[in-house]
Amino acid sequence: MAPPARRSYGGISAEDRRAERRRRLLDAGIDVIGGEGWAAATVRGVCERARLTPRYFYEEFEDLDALAVAVFDEAFATTTATVVAAIAEAPGDIDARVRAAIETAFLAVTDDPRLARVLFAEAYAAGPLAARRIARLRDVVALIGAYGREEFDVTAAAEPLLQVTATMLAGGLAETVGAWLRDDLPLERDALVEDLAALFVASGRAAEAIARERGGR
Repeated sequence: MAPPARRSYGGISAEDRRAERRRRLLDAGIDVIGGEGWAAATVRGVCERARLTPRYFYEEFEDLDALAVAVFDEAFATTTATVVAAIAEAPGDIDARVRAAIETAFLAVTDDPRLARVLFAEAYAAGPLAARRIARLRDVVALIGAYGREEFDVTAAAEPLLQVTATMLAGGLAETVGAWLRDDLPLERDALVEDLAALFVASGRAAEAIARERGGR
């Protein structure tokens, strides 16, 4: 026997209603975590912001940790997608592509302070977000490594050096952006973008030169 069809109300299916509720919870989550901080987040507070009852919260998320991870993943995915698009639209030389990537990342987190707080403040303090930050940092390493293979002569023997370089750049970029957001770096945004872009390209070229000197080791 076929399962009963899910009822629709006002022409909106049950699946669409659930997706809309999840969207409202995620939006409320980024408002609370990105605006007030993880310590201020409660199920009741998120539900009030989303104008939903806790019943619907627990329909989508096991607990607040699960919501926090979903919020972090969405903030990360949104920022990464804009960076990848900027690289695709940039001129053909490596300097322009790297600058476009770093500038776009900065714009994403400065245009929406909630993203900055979720990705570069709360993720260093809150338990579930701290673990997620490490996982997503590995994704950044993989992304940098993929572009590195396109831009530089990377032999199979040089893969370990590529991984070292990508890890150093990903971690260094995250720490630098975080420090700048905390006002620990007395630089204007454009100047910092220029410096980081130059250091990214220089590091790639240096790694390529080291690999050549080692004869592919």
